[in-house]
Parts: sequence; structure tokens; C-alpha cells
Amino acid sequence: MLTKTTQSETKKLPKLRFQGFSGEWEKKKLGDFGDIVGGGTPDTTKSEYWNGNINWFTPTEIKQKYIGESRRKISKEGLKSSSAKMLPIGTLLLTTRATIGDISISKEESTTNQGFQSVIVNKDNSNEFLYHWILKNRKEFLRKANGSTFLEITGKEVGKIKSRFPSLLEQQKIASFLGVVDEWIGNLRKQREFLEKYKKGIIQKIFSQDIHFKDDEGRNFPSWEKEKLGKVATFLKGKGISKDDIVKDGDNKCIRYGELYTKYNEVIKNITSYTNTTKGKSVLSKENDILMPTSDVTPNGLATSSALSESGIILGGDILIIRSSKILNTFFSYYVGAHKKDIMRLVSGVTVYHIYGSDLKSLSMILPSLPEQQKIANFLTSVDKLIELKQGQITQAENWKKSLMQGLFV
Repeated sequence: MLTKTTQSETKKLPKLRFQGFSGEWEKKKLGDFGDIVGGGTPDTTKSEYWNGNINWFTPTEIKQKYIGESRRKISKEGLKSSSAKMLPIGTLLLTTRATIGDISISKEESTTNQGFQSVIVNKDNSNEFLYHWILKNRKEFLRKANGSTFLEITGKEVGKIKSRFPSLLEQQKIASFLGVVDEWIGNLRKQREFLEKYKKGIIQKIFSQDIHFKDDEGRNFPSWEKEKLGKVATFLKGKGISKDDIVKDGDNKCIRYGELYTKYNEVIKNITSYTNTTKGKSVLSKENDILMPTSDVTPNGLATSSALSESGIILGGDILIIRSSKILNTFFSYYVGAHKKDIMRLVSGVTVYHIYGSDLKSLSMILPSLPEQQKIANFLTSVDKLIELKQGQITQAENWKKSLMQGLFV
């Protein structure tokens, strides 16, 4: 059970504390927790140093609490030839160069490159506790980092970092509690990942017509018909809106090109940008409009489509507007997601990639009837809502954990 400490005690005690523990936390350096070990890289030109059976991690792989197998492995000869050190199971792999403060707990014996100062925690302390403490105090590592080309903190400086820490038993109690919270959050993430995989699989089956929808009377819909997009849709392009024209108290809602990436996915649910630009000089949306970006630095960025259900919105430059009475915009958004490869074949450019209405006119589509399009869009939208709900639960749980950690540590 957690209890609150009084305000006068909080300089040397956490604000939240488990029953059965008392007394001030002891001031320690991180170096008191165990050995701090750097890494190294074997000569990449010598093949005999690589493709062995020894894990060798780089900072880009440190993305989750526990980590097992590395992408690349080194041989015993590679280990002997470099400054890499063999680290036991349970070592804290802490990134300390360029990316600072990412951390994982090793589930297997491993080595790292020189972008780490790993902590081999001694038997008098809990590696799980220190893992959470480092996550909470990442800014302390960044504050002590130096470097002109990229930031770095040395093992010596890591070891000097001071704070107040509890006894081993209290460390274990805190770590065990936060471990349960982590497991809960992990389960929520697995549920979201399951829904995302389900959505991806079901979209493939729908558009390959392995799954067929029926109308409200249980009857089959008409067969899907092959059409060129240019025959069933017209194409327009928005006009540029400068950043200076975006104002909080503007009279007119607007969508600028960049917002198709930063705010919207398949369906535009809210519009937060406003402008005082005169509507008479602008391109205005119509209900059921389909919006696509026309330029990006990657072809994949162009193979996206947003559905807009609100008319009278000012549309900015580099936005391709597709209008059709035979295609439901939400259906088209999901269609584009399922046919990215077909869209990307129409992209042109070298440094910056572009796609235009003239390119999309040649796109062959197999279209169901509008009622079936609506059925498909409604079904996939319901799956998206479940994914959003799960993501909201994850965000709420993560925020709750952050607030807990503020109280559990000094």
C-alpha cells in the first residue's frame, strides 16, 4: 500500500512510499550500483570478426524494456580484437552517444558498440529499480553530456551522477510494482498490435474479394466493376496558404499541405487551422472530397489519402483534390492504403517526388457499388475506432505511470 510523506520530509524521501519502509534515502553515486562498461566495434573489413554467435547491440536497437537478440553478431575473434566487453544477463544497456538515455535490460549475454556505457548492477542493488530511475532522470544524463559533433557522456561522468536511493528491499518493492504497471501497458500494446494486424489482414481480404459483404436484407451486392479513375473522378489542386495567413481567431477553416501528414490519417476528424484568406480567391472543399499530398521526399508519403466530409474548407497548395459521385471518400482512403504499390508506380521525381491528377487518371480500380463501399468503409472505420480506443488507454496508462514515478523517486 502506498502512503504520502509530509511536505517537510520530501527532500530526502519520495512523496509516495510503501508501508513498512521508513527513514531517509541514502545519497549515492550511480557508480555505487556496479561496474560501468563501455563498448567497441570490431574491424568491419575483417569478415572473421563478424557473423558469430555473440550479441552486439547498437543504440538504434534500444527501444524496449527487455532486449534479447541483436541484429548483428560478432565472433570470439571480433570480441578479442576490439574494446567490446562481454556483458552478463541483466546488464543495463545505456546509450550515451548521440542518442542519450535510451535503456534496455539484457536478457542474454551481449556486447555493445561504443555508443553505450552499460551498467552491470551489483548484488546490493536492483537492476529493475535502476532501469526505472534512469528513465525518469534521462535529462540528468543529457545535462552532463558534451560534444561539438554529437553529444556524449563518458562512463566516468555517468558514475558521478548522484541522487538519493533506498535500500535493496525498497528498490525491489518499487521495481516489482512498476513491473506490474509495465506488464499492464505491454498487454495494452499487444492488444493494439493485434488490432492493427487484424485490420491489415482484413483489408487485404476485402480488396482481393476473398470477403464479400451483403446488404441489409442479406442479399449479395452487384459484382465489382473495373474503372479508370480518370473516368469516374475529376481532379483539382489547392492554392497556397502561407504560415503568416494562419491565425487562431481566423474566420475560415483551412487545411495546409503539411497537415495531411501531421494530423490526418484516413479520415479527417477535426480541423484546427484557421485563416482570414478570402474564400472567393480560394479552392473550397465539397462534401465527399478526397485529399492527397502531391509532393514529398519519399514516394511512400504520396501513397496516402484523406477523406473530408466537410464542405467550404479552404484547401492549400500541393493538395490534390479528387471528386467523384461514384467513389465514397472513406472507401477510397482505405483503397489507397491497400494499393500503395500501384500508387507508387505513378510517382515521378528524383530528389522530391510528385504525383498529379494526370498520373492518377490511368489508375485502374475495381469498384463495388456505393452501398457496398459504405458497408466496407463503416466496417473498417469501426476497427479504426477500436485501435484509437486502445491507443487512448495506452496513453492514459503511460501518463499514469509517469505521475507515479514522480512520487516514487526522490
